[in-house]
Amino acid sequence: MTPTGRQRRETVRMQAAELFEQKVKPSEVARRLRVSVKSAYQWHQLWRDGGVQALASRGPSGSRCRLSSRCLEKLAVYLEEGPAAHGWVEDQVWTASRVVTLSGRKFHISYSVSGATRLMHRLGFSPQVPARRVAERDEKAVSTWREATWAEVKGPGRPAGATSASRTKRASPDGRPGDGPGAGAASRRS
Repeated sequence: MTPTGRQRRETVRMQAAELFEQKVKPSEVARRLRVSVKSAYQWHQLWRDGGVQALASRGPSGSRCRLSSRCLEKLAVYLEEGPAAHGWVEDQVWTASRVVTLSGRKFHISYSVSGATRLMHRLGFSPQVPARRVAERDEKAVSTWREATWAEVKGPGRPAGATSASRTKRASPDGRPGDGPGAGAASRRS
């Protein structure tokens, strides 16, 4: 099993604490552990004030989950059952907005769409975006439209190499002063 990002960061902080105990300077700790100098100095300050325990992880940051562990287990079961079991029969896709609706119906707790996305990731699911294609879609008509009508609407475009990343005009080589950048600029302005 590979360590998570949080576990790797914890390991690096503990390695930093060991180096601080050996009187290694924070800038050298940063170089050895490949972290920013700012982080190394912050860790050094924490280590000086509170020892190794001050560098230990305090768990995940952010606000606590609004669903209890029991409710999270129930939500995972509901998600496993699929959308059709909860009234969405048009496709078998869990979207974040559907999870918002489901959590409101089942637990009387409202989540934002982004909050529902994080909740799904926490449970090992990922929100899916349904393909919004009608069953009666005529693929032949779509490809004909793309080949004929879209080509007319789109137009030929600009030829390659005719554009510039800058909206300003390129300076003329003849207008440049011969003795270096900006030379003679004062005399031209007057």
